[in-house]
Amino acid sequence: MSDTLSPIDTAKFVAAKKAVDYVEDGMKIGLGTGSTAAWMVRCLGEMVREEGLNIVGVPTSSRTAELARQQGIKVISLDEAKWLDLTIDGADEFDGELNLIKGGGGALLQEKIVATASDQMIVISDVSKQVDMLGAFPLPVEVIPFGWQTTKALVEEALVSMDVLGQQSTLRMNGDAAYVTDEGNHIIDLHLQRIGNARQLALVLNQIPGVVENGLFIDICDKVIIGHGDGRVTTRDILSGEESEDQVEFEESENIFADLD
Repeated sequence: MSDTLSPIDTAKFVAAKKAVDYVEDGMKIGLGTGSTAAWMVRCLGEMVREEGLNIVGVPTSSRTAELARQQGIKVISLDEAKWLDLTIDGADEFDGELNLIKGGGGALLQEKIVATASDQMIVISDVSKQVDMLGAFPLPVEVIPFGWQTTKALVEEALVSMDVLGQQSTLRMNGDAAYVTDEGNHIIDLHLQRIGNARQLALVLNQIPGVVENGLFIDICDKVIIGHGDGRVTTRDILSGEESEDQVEFEESENIFADLD
């Protein structure tokens, strides 16, 4: 193994490479968003180009759609696909029950819709995203622009009765302007530090007028594949409760690395 990939990039890559082992010919695949998911899209693209893998992809963001097309993956909408065999995506945090926080990249709404419309969701990650309790990573809440300050105040009011450590919330910015999602919405990041009851919090947040969706993914992920800097991968299956470990071998001369800076 070459030393040109950093340990963190190696961890992300081997998790992605292991995940695409679950992809079969003819599948409809949900394509996640983020740096780890981008490795997965590149791995799939290589399989399409070099092995003749016949799949269609449903991307969870405009940037994933662009990368998939560049890689030669046929892209369709979720409405065209209707239902997916598998979604592979990253996560900002995951706990022992494979509950997730997602949305650090701003694509949580499409990511949750696509993952929920799939027979199976596999999360690819590095070990740094594993936590005992969710909440250290800010929880994204997607809100419509109209009345967002009122929505933010209602969210903060709801947090008072929740089992969380912090209650600060901030509007996500893009330079001097509010960040805008692919769906034209804003994101409020909740700095909670720890979330004692993620299921209850997810339900309460989605009852607030103006809230479109939140970044808590509860009972959606089926497997998590954790990459390590030395090329090992650990796979956890929530249904069987089993955990396995493999070593992913690769050469950095592979075509997948050719388009990387």
